[in-house]
Amino acid sequence: MTDEWFRWDGEDLLLWVKVQPRAARDAFAEVLDDAIKVRITAPPVDGKANAHLTAWLARQFRVPKSAVRIESGESSRRKRIRISSPSLIPSALHDSLKGAKTIV
Repeated sequence: MTDEWFRWDGEDLLLWVKVQPRAARDAFAEVLDDAIKVRITAPPVDGKANAHLTAWLARQFRVPKSAVRIESGESSRRKRIRISSPSLIPSALHDSLKGAKTIV
């Protein structure tokens, strides 16, 4: 893992997340050193949490579901997620991501 919970890779945004399934609502939570905690309402069974997470992130970043890919951690609560060319930075993350350095 990196020292940060996000990184720009050209036009793509890489996020390191720690997922909390079965939450009361979907939301970005606190940053935990090298990951951002993401609360989702879906249970962690039969891929439901991953499907819910990618669909929710797609809505947050205003991209098609196909633009959100879990690159590692498919069966773990810790995941690395690639969001291809996000159209919008969610207000909860805006201050953290707006000045971030692009990695090519």
